[in-house]
Amino acid sequence: MRLAVSLAALVASASLCQAADISGGVVKIGVLNDQSGVYADFGGRTSVEAARMAAEDFNAKNKTIKVEIVSADHQSKVDIASATAKQWFEVEGVDAIADLTNSAVAIAVNTVGRDLGKITLMTGPLTAALSNEACSPTGFHWGWDTYSQSVGTASALLQRGEKNWFILAADYAFGAAMTSELDRVVNEKGGKVVGQVKHPLGTSDFSSFLLRAQASQAQIIALANGGMDTINAVKQAGEFGIATGDQKLAGLAVVISDIHALGLKAAQGLIVTTPFYWDNDAQTRAFSKRFYERTKRMPGVVQAATYSAVLHYLQAIEAAGTDDGPKVAAKMREMPVRDAFAPNGRIRPDGRMVTDMYLVEVKAPAESKGEWDYFKVLATIPEANTAAPLSASRCPGAAAAK
Repeated sequence: MRLAVSLAALVASASLCQAADISGGVVKIGVLNDQSGVYADFGGRTSVEAARMAAEDFNAKNKTIKVEIVSADHQSKVDIASATAKQWFEVEGVDAIADLTNSAVAIAVNTVGRDLGKITLMTGPLTAALSNEACSPTGFHWGWDTYSQSVGTASALLQRGEKNWFILAADYAFGAAMTSELDRVVNEKGGKVVGQVKHPLGTSDFSSFLLRAQASQAQIIALANGGMDTINAVKQAGEFGIATGDQKLAGLAVVISDIHALGLKAAQGLIVTTPFYWDNDAQTRAFSKRFYERTKRMPGVVQAATYSAVLHYLQAIEAAGTDDGPKVAAKMREMPVRDAFAPNGRIRPDGRMVTDMYLVEVKAPAESKGEWDYFKVLATIPEANTAAPLSASRCPGAAAAK
């Protein structure tokens, strides 16, 4: 009798998989990110855990679509990332790749996905090229980009009278894109970029760069970098007395784990724009509490975005009745995004998922009520203002939608 029941369950499961047209009988999602380098805490292994949470939540109502999460470390190397993506897509049956922190890596993997008709869920990288010249019909850029981080932060600070800027940027695709956006918006809004300097990825000594920034007498020193580069720059800026002087630091790609690593004494007063803060409302707190129970840390932007993107992707597979990349991509664009990360998200024709964002300031130690209580929200930025106008997109998909 027990064997008969088991056989019946297997037959039912197989029938449902066939009805849903799932290739290989399983939806396989790869999380490909930096797990050992400067961005290891940006997304890293906890981003893999966020993807697992999304898969579990998707199947919470006894759904029978089997989901498997795999992961790998791309080490911020384009050749490793591209080879892994091809192996996953062409040999191991991976249907979608998520995270992809590091802009150069994301561009390369998104191109592989485009050529093979596979889904990429880019939750970590910031370069706006991913929804412009490097876009893909099956590629999705989730939540933030160089436009949102530069225009959002710069616009708010320029309104406060901070007109003169110095840009300290990482010397690769993300840093170049951020510098270009900042230079444009600062000048358009009546400010001036009085100097800029590039630094190699993984720099440990920022002294020469910071001395140039300090000598410029710019009101704002914008940090167009991320991960350990941002942490090291902020720490060393404190040693030079920059944070306590007349100049202010604006972190353009700051995640909450950066503040945790720095401590409030070093990071206080830092201004950033973020699409997610764990303590923003009841829904973000409930999700973050679950995440904390599993990882012993609060989720940052990349972990929360990975959860959101993977969950939305799985919901689109269910709605489309297939895991075929182009068909699922079309369904993803049709469906609204509603979760703890994106309460009112939507996906544009260029693959950019937009949602409300927040201008925040890092609290002083006396203002914090405890561990991870780091941000005070200064303003909400409506989703319509968090990405470049669709009319300006250089993505062929956006042009077709005009």
